[in-house]
Amino acid sequence: MKPYLELVRHVLEHGEEKKDRTGTGTISVFGYQSRYDLREGFPLVTTKKVLFDAVVRELLWFLRGATNINDGLKAYTPIWNAWADENGELGPVYGYQWRKWEKFVRDESTGAYHKQYVDQIAAVIGMIKKSPDSRRLIVSAWNVADIERMALPPCHSFFQFYVVNGRLDCQLYQRSADIALGVPFNIASYALLLSMVAKECRLTPGIFIHTLGDAHIYLNHVDGLKEQLSRGPKALPKLELAQKNVLAFTFEDIRLTGYEHHPFIKFPIAI
Repeated sequence: MKPYLELVRHVLEHGEEKKDRTGTGTISVFGYQSRYDLREGFPLVTTKKVLFDAVVRELLWFLRGATNINDGLKAYTPIWNAWADENGELGPVYGYQWRKWEKFVRDESTGAYHKQYVDQIAAVIGMIKKSPDSRRLIVSAWNVADIERMALPPCHSFFQFYVVNGRLDCQLYQRSADIALGVPFNIASYALLLSMVAKECRLTPGIFIHTLGDAHIYLNHVDGLKEQLSRGPKALPKLELAQKNVLAFTFEDIRLTGYEHHPFIKFPIAI
């Protein structure tokens, strides 16, 4: 996971102090890109323990189009608890936009408009299979009309697939990147999604390109990240997946082997 450690080092050395929404304060750079080649192993940070089970649970929750933490998420991970309302609802966040992007279609006979939904995940997988050279293999969570209805606007907001020589790559644009807590999780989540889509499409999982907008380190995370930089990275683990369609995957269909890591580092969440 050298690309991740290079990101940490770059922001610590070149970042500028900046105020933020939470009032915590950050060291930040604008615009950074890392590349993770999945053919070299699964890119899960090894200089601290990352809870891979939580990564899997959250991604499967997104892929169901879920928007409530009580819908199979709360029992396994508290990631979204701080933003949910008293009923566990988050509004039309990632999964809703991925699977149920709203559109209105006009009935030609009556002139009335009816709400329909776009399943972006199913659509992009279909396009990869039928038109692998397309430059439109895109999924967006950034729905301007729905931002005010969301408990938290999407940080990882837009991703694109690319097929070449039997390999599937994925590039994510992330507008806001919490380097200590969020980014290791985001890398693993999109590497997993890339691997699942490649499995269904019978392609080789290739390169995950992580493009960051505001890449920041909260001031109360600096010491923990310096501790990580003092630790040597370990060999990357391996990912094993069942041969299933992406939308049929269950937790039991996903297995990580050989994950060796340094001790867990606790970072406070900025809300």
